[in-house]
Amino acid sequence: MEEKKVAVLLSTYNGEKYLKEQIDSILNQTYKNIELIIRDDGSKDNTISILKEYEKKHNNIRLVQGENLGFLKSFFELLKMSNADYYSYADQDDIWIENKIEIAVNSLNKLDDTKPNMAFSNSDYYNENMELIAEGEKNKKYSFLMSLFSCVGQGMTMVINDKARRVIIENLPEKCLFHDWWTYMICAGLGEISYNNVTTVKYRRMEKNATSEGQGIIKLFIWRFKNLVFGDGMKDIKNQMLYYKKIYYNDLSDDKKKILDLFANEKYNFFVALKKAFYPKRIRSKMIDEIMLRILFVLGVL
Repeated sequence: MEEKKVAVLLSTYNGEKYLKEQIDSILNQTYKNIELIIRDDGSKDNTISILKEYEKKHNNIRLVQGENLGFLKSFFELLKMSNADYYSYADQDDIWIENKIEIAVNSLNKLDDTKPNMAFSNSDYYNENMELIAEGEKNKKYSFLMSLFSCVGQGMTMVINDKARRVIIENLPEKCLFHDWWTYMICAGLGEISYNNVTTVKYRRMEKNATSEGQGIIKLFIWRFKNLVFGDGMKDIKNQMLYYKKIYYNDLSDDKKKILDLFANEKYNFFVALKKAFYPKRIRSKMIDEIMLRILFVLGVL
């Protein structure tokens, strides 16, 4: 059987410091049928020179220079310009374990390719010098319900099939928090997900990183409380959920429609809020997040 082609989608922006390590780890994968498609999001440093150097040396690298759109739209642009069997998101400053793609491809090959599918795995946290800070979460739990409130899989550990790519680009979201979260919601709702409980990425964590993952439990609690209660965190999650419902509701199974009917509603109702607060199934993987979320239901924050 012919080996499936994987397009690795890398969005760069002022990434000169660690870019070579990431690209080398992609080129050194045990799985060889890979095309590395790079969209630079308007870098001002030496990133373009580095990328052009790699493009000259490797015939499986394609570079596209674009205007600054932000990482979210940049990844969606990469999906639009790609053509392969499977697609893997990549950040510019991580390091991939050499069999990352091979593990994901083996998992995706076992799924029904007519559905939008996703395989994902774990990552561990490193500082800027690639010294281990902490191990990432293992034994991750996931479901359609859980996908509405958090993204359990990090984008750089995800690999999706072409059906998932086509579903995403057919209705590019107007209200979406992260490209990987949106991808997770689509595959959890409309397709299948395969989780490999292994670490495949060394996640280089820096202060400027967009996500809150990898912080200590106290810092994480404070960040989430401030963002979700006093910031726009819950409002953004609610808007994302409502927009998802608007686009994909009719494509969902009856049980998933019921979940959206309960949790994705615009107006506050006290009895509905209580029903959400005492919903019998787990919504968040960490107990502290679960408790906080159910309190927010009662308060009408979400």
